Amino acid sequence: MKTSLQVPFPMTTSLQDNVKWLQDRLGKSSDVYYRQLEIGVYPDTNSVGLFYIDGLVQNDILNEHVSKPLLSAHENASYWQQDICFHDLLCQAITISELTLSKEGTAVLTALLGGNTILIADGYDEVIIAGTSGWDKRAIEEPQTQTVVRGPKESFTEDIRTNTSLIRRKIRSPDLRFISLFIGRYTQTEVIICYLEGIADERVLLEATSRLERIDTDSILESGFIEEYIEDVTYSPFPTIMNSERPDAVAAGILEGQIAILVDGTPFVLQAPVTFFSFLKSSEDYYQRFDIATFIRAIRYISFVVSMLLPSLYIAITTFHQEMLPTTLLISLAAQREGVPFPALLEALLMEVTFEVLREAGVRMPRVIGSAISIVGALVLGQASVQAGLVSAAMVIIVSFTAISNFVTPALNMAVAARLIRFGLMLLAGSFGLFGILTGCMAILIHLASLRSFGVPYLTPLAPLAVSSFKDTLLRVPRWLIGLRPFTRSNTTRTKPYDKPSPPNKDRF
Repeated sequence: MKTSLQVPFPMTTSLQDNVKWLQDRLGKSSDVYYRQLEIGVYPDTNSVGLFYIDGLVQNDILNEHVSKPLLSAHENASYWQQDICFHDLLCQAITISELTLSKEGTAVLTALLGGNTILIADGYDEVIIAGTSGWDKRAIEEPQTQTVVRGPKESFTEDIRTNTSLIRRKIRSPDLRFISLFIGRYTQTEVIICYLEGIADERVLLEATSRLERIDTDSILESGFIEEYIEDVTYSPFPTIMNSERPDAVAAGILEGQIAILVDGTPFVLQAPVTFFSFLKSSEDYYQRFDIATFIRAIRYISFVVSMLLPSLYIAITTFHQEMLPTTLLISLAAQREGVPFPALLEALLMEVTFEVLREAGVRMPRVIGSAISIVGALVLGQASVQAGLVSAAMVIIVSFTAISNFVTPALNMAVAARLIRFGLMLLAGSFGLFGILTGCMAILIHLASLRSFGVPYLTPLAPLAVSSFKDTLLRVPRWLIGLRPFTRSNTTRTKPYDKPSPPNKDRF
């Protein structure tokens, strides 16, 4: 089924036919305004139809630069000369810099729905499109999901033009490119591919453009829609596309050879290609000293492993491998579990599901009471469960520390992947002990090694091995040592290799 935006219609020279076609396509909606103006002194070429949608146009610009100049020109009859094309005079009268012409009805309708003003002159099949789009939008605020202690405090908004300007402010290079696409049969959502020419891999750019152009769907309402259509692997808990609401993080990725995909109506920008280690990095790693950043990054990797393995290790050891525990600790755990009616696996699953419910409730509740209810609910439920003998105190500690470790992961989608994998490893640990955990970890590593993000191996630089890229993976060496860009095949470097800064000559002081 074709929508109104897909039905071809060449504009005609009849004003009434063009107006009727537009009104039929728009269904005579109450927010669509049409006004017919009589301009000039010659009856054959003095009718102009003006279309715009209330709420999508800037009324002050429409009045000052479109309506008022036309009406003023009408009052000055000498302005219109018979030897000059009436259509050209219309273009001269409108004092808007963004002015285009079109003979295609679909393009005219799309421009009208995008907030532009349409002027149709009787006797001409070329329609004037005046750029008057503008609507209320959210101001630039501090990021809500990717906060930093040191660094810029600005985030993307739902307006795509604001987002492109934020990137342009970071990268003031003539090589920065933006490619616009419109996806969605009904929504006609603008999607922009942003990259740095000469830095981004051309094959990645062509593949990303091809995947976007193949999307055929009714609507695109958020960047998550795009992500599901273009990701390399669908049935995998690990994300192969990163999303960010920080302009500095997106600009840094573009400078490293990534491409950014901006979607109108959402503050989250997609970045590709990525590796597994990209999700464990934070913008703040590059704003702190390298030694502090390396220490924090090491804590982040350890916390990620803990968030996946700690409950399953506790289940395996307390169920199958008690001989691995010191005698004193074993006696203490046995005393705690003496009155617990459930096995360790069921106990852990009960606590994990309870915490996930509390986490989701804290997100959905009103912000005024959400955090308070979450904290109080966790404390009350945990304490009451221990006193009732449903769970042991050690299990409460394990689940709490696991949850805290999960919050350390900077990327939310990678943190969610760890949460999902945790349940699978818990089931393996409850069934086969440490052998089950080892089997699960081997399957995860094999799966990670098979993943690719737009052709880039997911475990780069570990598999395939690239020792030169270790400078900004597990560690973060000083910036003057980081030369190569990770996502480009060109020979460009960030800085001259080993260009170590040196203090001034002491003889000068």
